[in-house]
Amino acid sequence: MPASFKSGPDWECSSGPIVTRDYASTDLWPIGTNGARDGSAKDALEEGLHPVVAIGPNIANGTKSYRPRNLTGVVISYNEDADIAQVNVADKVCVKNYVANVTSYSGGDPVFTTTMNIGAPVYIDDSPDLGLGVTLSLSPLNDNNSPNPLAGYLFYCQDEYVNTGVGGPNIDAVWPKTVSGVALVESEYCILLVNDYGEFYGQGA
Repeated sequence: MPASFKSGPDWECSSGPIVTRDYASTDLWPIGTNGARDGSAKDALEEGLHPVVAIGPNIANGTKSYRPRNLTGVVISYNEDADIAQVNVADKVCVKNYVANVTSYSGGDPVFTTTMNIGAPVYIDDSPDLGLGVTLSLSPLNDNNSPNPLAGYLFYCQDEYVNTGVGGPNIDAVWPKTVSGVALVESEYCILLVNDYGEFYGQGA
């Protein structure tokens, strides 16, 4: 289970689009002490880490139900002194992140899938079952039955296309991907991030 958020030079799968906005780390979840649903912490945000996060209040019930309509994005950089994260909230940017093979929760226990498919929806999941460095799963609800914000969809990485016809190095299709269906598997995937700008998180009922 990854204990740290995605890092390294390969976290970007596309050069754009880029729409960056600055947020205090307390605006973002699930990270640090603003982490898992049960109050347990996730990995702490540091410069060089690039988690996919939800923005705004983590509230599923009450006078305003913000989730699952939170704005989402990927952390580009983090200034520890100012405690400010620069987040790319652009629609249709492609990034690489860890995704858990969890499709739902039954009585609070994760239900696993054996197949990861192109186009499968990926959600910000604050369930404590996920690793410290993992914010994403395939489950539209967390383990407490609260709706998870949609982050995007599983997508091809640049080296995963079958392109022998144009002289490329890839000769085998790599999708769908098969994983264990009886255990938690958290692997790196490229994700096409999405945001519906017509429905901001502050418009909850």
